[in-house]
Amino acid sequence: MKGIVDPERAVGSSLFGGAFSFPVMVAHRSALEHNITTLAVFAQQHGLILVPHAKTTMSPELIRAQLDAGAWGLTVATPSQALTLREFGVSRIILGNQVFDPAGLDAIAARLAEDPSFEFLCFVDSVAGVETLSAHAGARPFQVLAELGHDGGRGGSRTLTEFLEVASAAQAADGVELVGVAGYEGALGSAAEVRIYLHRLLEALEHLRVRNPILSVGGSQWFDVIGRELAACQARVMLRSGAYVSHDDGYYRERTPYTRIEGELRAALEVWAHVLSIPEPGLAVVGFGKRDAPFDEGLPVPRGRIADATVLKVQDQHAVLRLAPDSPVKAGDLVSFGISHPCTAFDKWRVMPVVDDDYVVVDLITTYF
Repeated sequence: MKGIVDPERAVGSSLFGGAFSFPVMVAHRSALEHNITTLAVFAQQHGLILVPHAKTTMSPELIRAQLDAGAWGLTVATPSQALTLREFGVSRIILGNQVFDPAGLDAIAARLAEDPSFEFLCFVDSVAGVETLSAHAGARPFQVLAELGHDGGRGGSRTLTEFLEVASAAQAADGVELVGVAGYEGALGSAAEVRIYLHRLLEALEHLRVRNPILSVGGSQWFDVIGRELAACQARVMLRSGAYVSHDDGYYRERTPYTRIEGELRAALEVWAHVLSIPEPGLAVVGFGKRDAPFDEGLPVPRGRIADATVLKVQDQHAVLRLAPDSPVKAGDLVSFGISHPCTAFDKWRVMPVVDDDYVVVDLITTYF
């Protein structure tokens, strides 16, 4: 098992006591608990329904903690993820994407037929999408959110006219039930752009004739703006943030709303690895790489005694660092790094130790990607 050489001794032992091999990624219990509670409280205080994005962790243990903290349900990105969460026992799922997967839709339709209490919603932004859902619907209809996007963004109709065409098709189709509007503001670059976009979503919502509608928005960068701008919205506003659960030392540390509002999220993930070589003065090669830590939205962040180093590049199994001129680091040292972008961190580990503040392992969390 990656990172664990003695599973029977893992829980209850020190991370450095011999039950674990390196590199290993750990999650800090105190940070996880703080983050889960912080966003649950934020959502409650702002009248938002929290539906966290499970694609970040795909961990049944963390998903259960989010539900126990008050999450309405969970969001996923694919039919496969939705079916996995059903195996975890999740009863409310938003598939925050367009869906054209025949086998996936058939399987979800079967789950809906089997369990009347299972609630499933997905996005649609084209007539073709509506037709696909209709063709694979079972005894219960697929509930859909018509998605309105923005220029340069991901999915979603780009104009109100196109949006209303899709909404009308959904309302007319057999096996499809229109229940509201969806959007994604996370790719926008400023609060002003987000405000304009949110008001476009509200305008779209006003054109729908839907009882008790849903307005679903997502992302971990602008939920403060969402909380202010949608405070008076009469729809059920569902927030799909995902990365908050573990936060990070890079991408989200710089972009979290808590750089603008009171409070904080805490980086929960940390990678430990050995310095393998000092091949020339000021250069270190460390024994972890792309298979162990994310690198798509910033490189790993040196911590602790190497906090003044710089990661130059990450290779398959190696990280190359530029050390400070007076660095005492030597080959064989065990050093640690924070990560940037948690949504591509958990998928690299099937089992991850959870540690307390003294690096005693208190639990093991599993992931299913």
